[in-house]
Amino acid sequence: MAVEITWWGHATCTVEDSDVRVLTDPLFARRLAHLRRRRGALPPPGAWQADVALVSHLHADHLHLPSLARLAPGTRLLVPRGAPRAVPGLRRLRHLRISEMAPGDETTVGAVRVRAVPAHHDGRRLPVGRHHSPALGYVVEGLARTYFAGDTGLFDDMAEEVGPVDVALLPVGGWGPYLGEGHLDAGRAAEALARLAPHSAVPVHYGTYWPIGMDAVRPHEFHAPGEEFVRFAAQRAPRVSVYRLAHGESVRPEVSR
Repeated sequence: MAVEITWWGHATCTVEDSDVRVLTDPLFARRLAHLRRRRGALPPPGAWQADVALVSHLHADHLHLPSLARLAPGTRLLVPRGAPRAVPGLRRLRHLRISEMAPGDETTVGAVRVRAVPAHHDGRRLPVGRHHSPALGYVVEGLARTYFAGDTGLFDDMAEEVGPVDVALLPVGGWGPYLGEGHLDAGRAAEALARLAPHSAVPVHYGTYWPIGMDAVRPHEFHAPGEEFVRFAAQRAPRVSVYRLAHGESVRPEVSR
């Protein structure tokens, strides 16, 4: 039995491990506010199928209510603690089994264990929102230990908080020409890789959505982060196998256990 990772674009991935399908930050929209999907076809309906979906934080490109509404009845949905209060629309998704998570919380889905870990990122729904929820990463442990970082910056005890992992799904870009505090660019993601020392890595969160009307504004920041991460990772973490996937492409990474 193999572990398989499929990247659908942005931060949306399917992790198949031990006959359990885990979906990360589902975003199946052609357009989100001022963002338009510029690369990669929309994921097919089969991508909506999951045993459990993970939401890393409350920003609308990670907690996207119309995409969550497409999940099948009975799907488990793990969200940051306080999310239903901050995003009332979550409470209308009565067909999903919603659990609130904080760093250190664990739950079991079939034969896999899912553990919430800290992320260094603003977890509010809006920049001026009153309700605070923690930004999270998740470690999915079955045949492999797969770390989905969500959105995060580097933080001092990242390796200790995340723990040993086999595969790291790391954000390497964004959806606009500038990255603020609490994000990884390609270079910082390679530093995170050096700290975590997994067997394999897949770059995500780049090259999918871009603001409408900004095609000529620093387009390098849209197209290049994946390739740059491969280059920086070879310098900072040469023992890690890096798989730069196309949208909809899958890989079965090496698992030592």
